[in-house]
Amino acid sequence: MNHPDPAASYVASVVTLYIEMPETPMRVSASDQWLARSLHQDGLPLETVEIALLLGSLRRLIRPADAPRLSPIRSLAYFRPVIDELLENPAPENYRDYLRLKLRQAAKTLPADGRENTFSDGR
Repeated sequence: MNHPDPAASYVASVVTLYIEMPETPMRVSASDQWLARSLHQDGLPLETVEIALLLGSLRRLIRPADAPRLSPIRSLAYFRPVIDELLENPAPENYRDYLRLKLRQAAKTLPADGRENTFSDGR
């Protein structure tokens, strides 16, 4: 019986989460894949990575309307400081669900000319 590679599954999950976030590229680079593998090797729980992606994306979307527009996210490395922040101060239980809801609400306010949010309701 063929068992899936846990590292490959983890990397695929991180990549999928990353490209589903608003203002991220539709494709990942080799360095993004390398970082995802590195996070797996470091034993970082997938839930922590997802919370970091949600929190980082939400922070961008809820900036004041008169704040200068930020350039699009170009790399998974953009979220590394948020991951480090969560390692120092872990998120409370059920925070991921809260962030998912808030990101869905905030993403509805994205301009029509921006990349469509592919954030699925199934997660």
